[in-house]
Amino acid sequence: MAHLLRDLIFIIVGTLMYALALTILAIPNNLADGGLTGISVIAHYAFGFSPGIVNFILASIIILIGYRVLPKRSVMLTIVTSPLISFFIYITEGIGESLGDPLVSAIFAGFFIGIGTGLIFRTGSSMGGTSVIARMLHYNLDWDLTRTNFVLDTIIVGSGLFIIGPLNTMYTIISLFVGKKATDLIIEGLDTRKAVSIISAYAPEITDEVVQHMRTSATVFEGYGGYMKENADMAYIIISKYQLLKLKRIINSVDERAFVVVHDVRDVFGGSFSWAQKS
Repeated sequence: MAHLLRDLIFIIVGTLMYALALTILAIPNNLADGGLTGISVIAHYAFGFSPGIVNFILASIIILIGYRVLPKRSVMLTIVTSPLISFFIYITEGIGESLGDPLVSAIFAGFFIGIGTGLIFRTGSSMGGTSVIARMLHYNLDWDLTRTNFVLDTIIVGSGLFIIGPLNTMYTIISLFVGKKATDLIIEGLDTRKAVSIISAYAPEITDEVVQHMRTSATVFEGYGGYMKENADMAYIIISKYQLLKLKRIINSVDERAFVVVHDVRDVFGGSFSWAQKS
């Protein structure tokens, strides 16, 4: 129950932030968007239609057609999310004024739209737009989800060339880029993790030092070097990005010839890592 309440709060806050960014920053400055909201905004520029009403009609049609290809929980959350976005867009239409600087508007519109989208995606919900169409095409025609979604958004944004002109279309692309980064920030968090692979004959000694001085766990794998034709153990360690410099010092103190590879990690949970972080 508490989990569902948290998801509903995230959806309400996310949809409100998304709508306000669209009606206060994007629309008054002649910027578009991707997905169904992009179609709604372009229709508003071209014919004067209400973007809130158009978005609600289009989203309702797509959800009714494509609900079979979505997980049941996602369908239920999307049924809440999509009308809320349309409602908040509708009640806030016309309250914004142009800032006089499309670039600044594009950056901040993308930032707040991205945060709103990230909050929505964290619940497992969807926007009820091109992602649902992409799922339908994948389900029926086996089209690639990511590429299909990208092509659909590209077509929508590209159609803005004929309505808002090339300059504002380019500003819209900047807004979408900033929005993608903001969404990733909300989903992945600020404290990104690093996975460090250490190939060394002294891998067990390195892990002992790491456990003792960094209060984090480490795993040692038995390996075999394809070039040197010798046994070579590998230590695998997950740390925060702020611990990387200290880890490098520990590795060099034990084995200056160790081969080290550092990877970005999107998410870490469970196991001894969670326990070590809490202790």
